[in-house]
Amino acid sequence: QVQLVESGGGLVQPGGSLRLSCAASGFTLDYYAIGWFRQAPGKEREGVSCISKSGGSTYYADSVKGRFTISRDNAKNTVYLQMNSLKPEDTAVYYCAKGAYSYCSGSQPRGMDYWGKGTLVTVSS
Repeated sequence: QVQLVESGGGLVQPGGSLRLSCAASGFTLDYYAIGWFRQAPGKEREGVSCISKSGGSTYYADSVKGRFTISRDNAKNTVYLQMNSLKPEDTAVYYCAKGAYSYCSGSQPRGMDYWGKGTLVTVSS
């Protein structure tokens, strides 16, 4: 069955870095766009970044542009989110999601159909 498992979250000081991983199984990762989302307490879910099936196209929310980088290694069935210059407002549960298509629609995959359970990122001194 399709599974997405996030890892790499934790506690980091402002200005620090983390790399999140999304390990995919049960489907051929090469065919689909993958997105990262986050949800902070009391806030709506936000699309953070999206990467097309080949990695040739990437998209970012304005709030993370220039600080976060999405990448993928289809041979390892894994998508990454490198997060630098972290701010307290980046604190959230981060989720990865599989798109139903190979491309992104803005900073989200087109037609998300599977989600991971999330990993918590806390940015605090």
